[in-house]
Amino acid sequence: MHEQEIRVEGMTCQHCVMSVQKALNEVPGISVKVVRIGAVVFSTDDVERAEKRVRQAITAAGYKPVA
Repeated sequence: MHEQEIRVEGMTCQHCVMSVQKALNEVPGISVKVVRIGAVVFSTDDVERAEKRVRQAITAAGYKPVA
């Protein structure tokens, strides 16, 4: 498994963290390691597809994935 971190703009409180966590729990093929204000860490075997799905889920939850 490959572990990856994506920084997230717009998360300012624990409610934000919970919203992103909930969205990521719906993404197939990943294991969420950490969701904290400003970043998420997940692991996957399919880095290319999973990263795209994770970024889409973050955006759908109302936040902006960055680097």
